[in-house]
Amino acid sequence: MKTKQQAKQARNLQAAKKELKKEKSDLKATLRLTPDAKLSSRDKRRLAASVSKAKRDGRLPKTAQQTIPYQEMCRDGICIIGDRYFTKQIQFYDVNYQLAQNEDKNLIFENYCDFLNYFDSSIKVQLSFLNQRADMEEYQKSIHIPEQADAFNGIRREYSGMLKGQLARGNNGLTKTKYITFGIEADSLKEAKPRLERIEADVLANFKVLGVRAHSLDGYERLAILHRMFHPADNQKFKFAWDAIWKTGLSSKDFIAPDSFTFKSGQYFQIGRTYGAVSFLQILAPELTDRMLADFLDLENSMVVTLHIQSIDQSAAIKNIKRKITDLDRMKIEEQKKAVRAGYDMDIIPSDLATFGSEAKTLLEDLQSRNERMFLVTMLVMNHAGTRQKLENNIFQAAGVAQKYNCALRRLDYQQEQGLMSSLPLGLNQISIQRGLTTSSTAIFVPFTTQELFMNGEALYYGLNALSNNLIMADRKKLKNPNGLILGTPGSGKSFSAKREITNAFLITPDDIAIIDPEQEYSPLVQRLGGQVIDISPASDQYINPMDLTLNYSEDDNPLTLKSDFILSLMELIVGGKSGLEPVEKTVVDRCVHMVYRDYLQDPRPEKMPVLGDLYELLRKQPEQEAQRLATALEIYVTGSLNVFNHQTNVEIKSRIVCYVIKNLGKQLKKFGMQVVQDQVWGRVSENREAHKSTRLYIDEMHRAATRCCK
Repeated sequence: MKTKQQAKQARNLQAAKKELKKEKSDLKATLRLTPDAKLSSRDKRRLAASVSKAKRDGRLPKTAQQTIPYQEMCRDGICIIGDRYFTKQIQFYDVNYQLAQNEDKNLIFENYCDFLNYFDSSIKVQLSFLNQRADMEEYQKSIHIPEQADAFNGIRREYSGMLKGQLARGNNGLTKTKYITFGIEADSLKEAKPRLERIEADVLANFKVLGVRAHSLDGYERLAILHRMFHPADNQKFKFAWDAIWKTGLSSKDFIAPDSFTFKSGQYFQIGRTYGAVSFLQILAPELTDRMLADFLDLENSMVVTLHIQSIDQSAAIKNIKRKITDLDRMKIEEQKKAVRAGYDMDIIPSDLATFGSEAKTLLEDLQSRNERMFLVTMLVMNHAGTRQKLENNIFQAAGVAQKYNCALRRLDYQQEQGLMSSLPLGLNQISIQRGLTTSSTAIFVPFTTQELFMNGEALYYGLNALSNNLIMADRKKLKNPNGLILGTPGSGKSFSAKREITNAFLITPDDIAIIDPEQEYSPLVQRLGGQVIDISPASDQYINPMDLTLNYSEDDNPLTLKSDFILSLMELIVGGKSGLEPVEKTVVDRCVHMVYRDYLQDPRPEKMPVLGDLYELLRKQPEQEAQRLATALEIYVTGSLNVFNHQTNVEIKSRIVCYVIKNLGKQLKKFGMQVVQDQVWGRVSENREAHKSTRLYIDEMHRAATRCCK
């Protein structure tokens, strides 16, 4: 006979079996549901009971912090998601893809295919594209021109107003950022760290091949991104310090978590007072274009587009496809047997069966001989807005983009929490809806559109991006090459662009500005800005001495070397000819240059500065026949009708903006005059270099100076 204790254990066992059977039944019922299925009353009761039981068992999060699906964020940027899953994150920037030529597009696409093929089946990859509301006040502060103690604050206010108007024409106050997150499984953080660092270095190298700027994110930067995603409606600053964790006993989640998460509705969720919804892309089209992802990102509303990419082992993928082909062949044989028994032609089989067989063989060929891999791809689109109606409008817009490419954007019904967590740039995919794609099919979601340029500091306005309509703000002094050309057809606004940049630089920087003006277009602007206009012509009483030399003329100890090179350039321009100066002529000129500056270098007073006439006299005294030829060529610039440059400089530069007008020099002196003025400006550049001050030089009609003899 059974004892009472044995009987009680038997009853408990039966009850446990019954409970387990019920849980299995509930699980099967849940698995039968598709994202588009409607819940019956019975299913709703089962779901409510399962949720209630999960809450009692402590399996459902009770706080906003518990909802965030990671365990720990490390300082170096490694995020511990689960007991054996670790991820790192890289931010990458855009390149000009959509506006590139077809050859350049093909090269970028091929390199991006190689980029995807790098990831094997042990690496999970997530691409995140965040379109988020910017802090417009901060944006406007970055383009605001502060007032100064001068007479031009009215112009500054007007220019700032123009910039704010252009800002309003842009991307509707959105900032667009792009990230790639990759994760691996490992037994410990110590084991995962070197592998993640190796993958990180390879990914950065692959981005460099693509011509894409990228950098790794540390733990603070990753937390800041999550904080911004969890606070979409406000501009709350992220306040966090690593030492605050051990001082307060809090976790990093406490610093990024929102006030609340609400997932009561199966159609949408709430983060605080912000409504959001996650949808997945159902790829129905036989072919896609590289514009699809760009069109999603061009929508002027807050959204997050996520691509989860999981590579399949190549041998397993090939084996699976071969199995599918075998199954299709078996089905084909069965259909042929049915045809024979029914008495009709055995070649008549269902069209779908023939199509599937052909596509499977093509896919197998791609994997075996065309450098293709297989990937499982999940594409999610998360929209959020301040109101439910605005949210539905945003989702409708996004669905329109999908429909345009013969695809469908389906709401993740009753999976909104999983969809939200899968949209976070943590490398975690909780959505099991995946689409198998080859490398080239996956790469069609090209993550590049157009490169943006928005720099802070003393950045100048250069117009709007032709594709995104965003402001182009650049500080040339921070670029690798600060020089530039303004190109365009006649009447396209080249001079206007230069005047706008000159005005902008004058208003916000302390730089000196020099303008060489062959057509007298810039004089009114310079005069309005309180600058100095120097008119150089045979009829003018303003003179510039091309022989002027300052002791800081060159960065080297001997300024005479660079000055000699300039005078050689002038003599080449004067003598002319296809080959320029002969070697003997260069030697004679260099000898005379050293002689003509001898007295000045011993006693550098302005009145001892030589002029062209002094060089002319020295050339005449040289014994070489070539020296007489050079002196004869120089004579018209000394005693002839072109002697405007045979005078001591009588122009004193008093303003930080100077315009040299050479319109009235005439055809014979125009190139000579441009050379002389450039040398004069170089002297000012040398002085400013010693004072650590920048100088900006603008040369209109630059092609006139771009000749063989121009140095």
